[in-house]
Amino acid sequence: MATEADLREVVRQATARLSTAGVATPRVDACALLAFVLEVEVGELERRIVLGHGLPVDLAARFAALLERRCAREPLQHLTGRAGFRRLDLAVGPGVFVPRPETEVVAGLAIEELTRRDAGERLVAVDLCTGSGAIALALADEVPGVEVHAVEVSEAALVWTRRNIEETGLPVALHADDVTGRLDTLADLRGRVAVVVSNPPYIPPDAVPIDVEVAGHDPHEALYGGGRDGLDVPRAVVAAAAALLVPGGLLVMEHADVQSGTLTDLLSADDAWQDVAAHTDLTGRPRAVAARRTAIRTPGS
Repeated sequence: MATEADLREVVRQATARLSTAGVATPRVDACALLAFVLEVEVGELERRIVLGHGLPVDLAARFAALLERRCAREPLQHLTGRAGFRRLDLAVGPGVFVPRPETEVVAGLAIEELTRRDAGERLVAVDLCTGSGAIALALADEVPGVEVHAVEVSEAALVWTRRNIEETGLPVALHADDVTGRLDTLADLRGRVAVVVSNPPYIPPDAVPIDVEVAGHDPHEALYGGGRDGLDVPRAVVAAAAALLVPGGLLVMEHADVQSGTLTDLLSADDAWQDVAAHTDLTGRPRAVAARRTAIRTPGS
């Protein structure tokens, strides 16, 4: 008769395998997968490890199969079907970009701006290239009374956005639209938005993401920004924000660390923007730009 494997030993062996496979956080991932299989929180798993509990025999094969897929660098979030983002637990999977910690900083900048604005002001925020809906949902979750609109063009991603809006129950209006087009679905919001925030695709066409999980599993349309420098979509975000924002409204946009100078120069050279600032992620790399809309309107806006 098969006996239960000690959880401490299961975690030790899984951690070693994941480390050999090049996973950056092997023990974290081993515990996350094991907790997922056991249907408990990681904290409860750690408690069971301390108490010397075992892995039930009927769950061992499932854990082994998931571990094998993670060793092949399938994203952890695809295996569990969930991704944490600030205070939220979101559904993710093939077809949608997995939200990451650097984007939490971008969302935080937008949230700070919204919370500091006049309490009597009608607060409208727009998340362009929303993907899973992570940023838009975080705004709706953390800023009482804000009116949030989210825009996404990918049909595959929209499946996940709709699911997350439904699961969280947060008030986010979703628009199936293309930021590189006319954005007719947001026509009524032009000149009325306090904050435009975006994590657009921005990778240049000849660059390959370092992480295997990104290069092999995130959708290309969520990664590559178009044009020789990867900034066609970010430039479209800037143009859309110029039309949407009220004077004094804020644009916050994520980008690659090597693009900081290009984007700050682009915004600083345009009379439509003032107070252009670069912002760093948790590792100190420049990963976001913010700029405030002046009173000058663009032609045709």
